[in-house]
Amino acid sequence: MAIYALRTTSNREDQVMDFVVTNVQKKKLPIFSLIRPHGLRGYIFIESDSRQACEEAYFKVPYARGLLPAPVDYKEIEHMLEQVKVQMNIQKSDIVEIISGPFKREQARVTRVDQTKEEVVVELLEAAVPIPITVKLDSVKVVRRDEDDDKKGKGK
Repeated sequence: MAIYALRTTSNREDQVMDFVVTNVQKKKLPIFSLIRPHGLRGYIFIESDSRQACEEAYFKVPYARGLLPAPVDYKEIEHMLEQVKVQMNIQKSDIVEIISGPFKREQARVTRVDQTKEEVVVELLEAAVPIPITVKLDSVKVVRRDEDDDKKGKGK
């Protein structure tokens, strides 16, 4: 596996990332990760097995200027990356919005939280029949907490 640096127009990195992600998903390319380090303008990094897959990923993408000739060594960009283990504050009965996957933008109620697997089991609010769906913790965000509703109700 190698990391390739894709040159972009300065301040257009996010747009290039969106286009590249779309290409990778449509063409099912063997791209493992895309990295856009904050504070580094004009470059995004693509982790892949082959240079050809990277070139296909940015083919006809506006603001993409081309790959650097040689792969980038991980040690060169390691200082720009920060691995963070975020402790999610999601509890049973919370109302969450699913932010990725096939149920994106749907609201659901949390029925179970598994911190070790970093997963939550939710039931969609709009569904006619409640079906439990397991999603990753980072695929949901808390919209409303039941205890907040209780506090509001007591104050009236």
